[in-house]
Amino acid sequence: MNEVLRLDALEKGYHRGLPNEILVLKGAALVIPRGQVVGLIAPSGAGKSTLLHIAGLLDTPDAGRVMINGMDMTGAKDGARTAARREALGFVYQFHHLLPEFTALENIVLPQLANATPRKAAEARARELLARVGLSARESHRPSELSGGEQQRVAFCRALANAPALLLADEPTGNLDPTTSETVFAALMELVRATGLSALIATHNLELAARMDRVLRLEGGQLVEAK
Repeated sequence: MNEVLRLDALEKGYHRGLPNEILVLKGAALVIPRGQVVGLIAPSGAGKSTLLHIAGLLDTPDAGRVMINGMDMTGAKDGARTAARREALGFVYQFHHLLPEFTALENIVLPQLANATPRKAAEARARELLARVGLSARESHRPSELSGGEQQRVAFCRALANAPALLLADEPTGNLDPTTSETVFAALMELVRATGLSALIATHNLELAARMDRVLRLEGGQLVEAK
């Protein structure tokens, strides 16, 4: 199966305390083949996070279909969705969400242990990923001892710890200054290319988006190719 992610005719609406429903997704459709990096751009409030949450099986659409690695996950039970999130998907957010009481290495080891990876293998995988982003010397540091850019690079490594097929990233450099953002984005792309996974990356930074394989714009609740 060459398709890692397929979204068919997604619809999603919210009332948000209003009498009339607000539709944020109106037939949104997307196919990401294996190894492709797709940028997602849209104004704030247009539904980027909603789309990513549905693609990442953290939310469900009102209508449409979500397929991960060829499997229809739309109506899957909670156990199957949890397993798919753990094994096939990696998540990166604007804020790193690292566990503060654990070291950089431990933050990357923990999701592997949850996936039944032996500790020695998990630690070896964590060290390999940290080396790829230039943080081998920081493996014993806790998040409070790391810079913002270092914290986000550790978060990237954690997202890739279980070798997912698809990375979903929501403004992964949005909380960083321009210089750090460039460094962190380069590290992310190096990880993605080296591991051959697919990625859907939401960003407001058009220069970064232009360096991806495709760029899509969420417009009027639908996904269109950015010009």
